[in-house]
Amino acid sequence: MNPFARLFRQGPALDDHASRRLADWQALPQETPQVALDQGRFVVVDVESTGLDLTRDRLIAIGAVGVREGRIRLDDSFEVVLRQERVSSKDNILIHGIGGEAQREGLPPVEALLAFLAYLGKSPLVAFHVTFDETMIRRALRDHLGVNLKHAWLDLAYVMPGLLPEYARRYRALDDWTGHFAIANYARHSALADALATAQLLLAAMNLGRARNSLSYASLRDLEKAQRWLSWAN
Repeated sequence: MNPFARLFRQGPALDDHASRRLADWQALPQETPQVALDQGRFVVVDVESTGLDLTRDRLIAIGAVGVREGRIRLDDSFEVVLRQERVSSKDNILIHGIGGEAQREGLPPVEALLAFLAYLGKSPLVAFHVTFDETMIRRALRDHLGVNLKHAWLDLAYVMPGLLPEYARRYRALDDWTGHFAIANYARHSALADALATAQLLLAAMNLGRARNSLSYASLRDLEKAQRWLSWAN
């Protein structure tokens, strides 16, 4: 595509019902990152995709779990598979377990993403290695709904080493940290199962944060930024 055409191309065409649902979500008040950890609602997310290329691979599934007032709420969870025009490779399916039939019978992307936004509301987001999840979700929302997601994100991949620096060099992956806290994962590489395990890790981070007077989502984001700087400096 001509780069100038890309700049001026129109967003996706939505029908009236989808446009109203999107407008209802956009009208919701933005939640502040200053909210206390034991008072607000945070949405922990994980995604599955057709691969690891942030520019070419497609979003297949989103799993999410709500943490409200310092507790995981299993009744506040979300999972969706986006319908795929082209089924991902067999090697990719072996990783996430979402087979060809499930991919072909998923929700149309517009419907799936509107459902995710309705579930999310304007709550701050949490993930482990945010860059991948955020990029996949933001790109899908932009391509299918014309939405530029501006939510705050918290990355536990940097928060946990900041809270427990003695393990910073030894623990890199989600499995390292969940193993440290004896957090079980009933279906590794399932978006919802990984989101639930990450939500339990968030609770551990909350407890550690209280011990050092980091009592808000914003204070953990400050810790994340400091840890990112340390990792780059080293």
